[in-house]
Amino acid sequence: MNILITSAGRRVSLVRAFQKEIKKLVPHGKVFAADADPEASAACHVADGYIEVPLLNKPDYIEKIIDFCKANGIKLIIPTIDTELMVLAQNEQLFKTNDIHVVISSEGFIHKCRDKRIIHDFFESKGVARAKEYTKDNYSLPLYIKPLDGSRSVDNYIIKSKSELREYHFKNDKLMFLEYLDHNEYEEFTCDLYYDKKNILKCVVPRKRIEVRDGEVNKALTLYNELVPYIREHLNYIEGARGCLTSQFFKHKNNNNIYGIEINPRFGGGFPLSYLAGANFPKWIIQEYLFDLEIKESFDVWESNLLMIRYDDEILVHGYQG
Repeated sequence: MNILITSAGRRVSLVRAFQKEIKKLVPHGKVFAADADPEASAACHVADGYIEVPLLNKPDYIEKIIDFCKANGIKLIIPTIDTELMVLAQNEQLFKTNDIHVVISSEGFIHKCRDKRIIHDFFESKGVARAKEYTKDNYSLPLYIKPLDGSRSVDNYIIKSKSELREYHFKNDKLMFLEYLDHNEYEEFTCDLYYDKKNILKCVVPRKRIEVRDGEVNKALTLYNELVPYIREHLNYIEGARGCLTSQFFKHKNNNNIYGIEINPRFGGGFPLSYLAGANFPKWIIQEYLFDLEIKESFDVWESNLLMIRYDDEILVHGYQG
């Protein structure tokens, strides 16, 4: 009953969280990591072992992972980046035939999440407001530009005057022109949501984004606020949603207007704050997928007003030849 975390990269805290929780239920349980460059991955060196995997577009990617899982008693796979989700979901049944569970949402829901236009329509279908999208010949300033399939804040722009617009913005069909939600008026929250095997919401933890570095939260604060009952009301059931979902919302500072921004159906880089606040997603995943135990009750007893301040640390690799 071992675990594999794929595309591990810098996710040291996530590896350690699963190591801590697996040993409580499976004393000899181990957490392995996979990465395209494991020697240069901090999480791989913290894990109990690791595998170097091909790039996602290589035909032997899935085969390598399955062979490694079978050789190391791995029964559970935890994906961590957007680009691997569809590949793993499309092969979910193949993993199951090898007695391996991938904690992942359905292909259909992942497809919705990967296209920002489709997820905007999804929010509307659930009664959640979303930022207006403009056409590129009829827009209002200021506006926010982002790609319909982007991640880590790549190709995101705040445009306050026409002089800031470039030909690239108009000609790139993937770039969306959106209503700008002013940070002077709105607070941005990343919410960690846990969905059980039946696609039912069990936990909501809003994390206020205070400082972001390289697309990942550097300072954040847990806050039990209006987002918790709001999300429970509108997103209590999502067909195909399973495990950890990371969703962005904007909440108005004065009138509590709430806008849904996007959903990433995976663990986010800031999840360790929710875990340390008491939202034990790793434990629930292990219980559901390794022990087939139902998560019966919803969970809201986590620590609010918990501040996370991140800093750099060192992992030393002796004799590195990369």
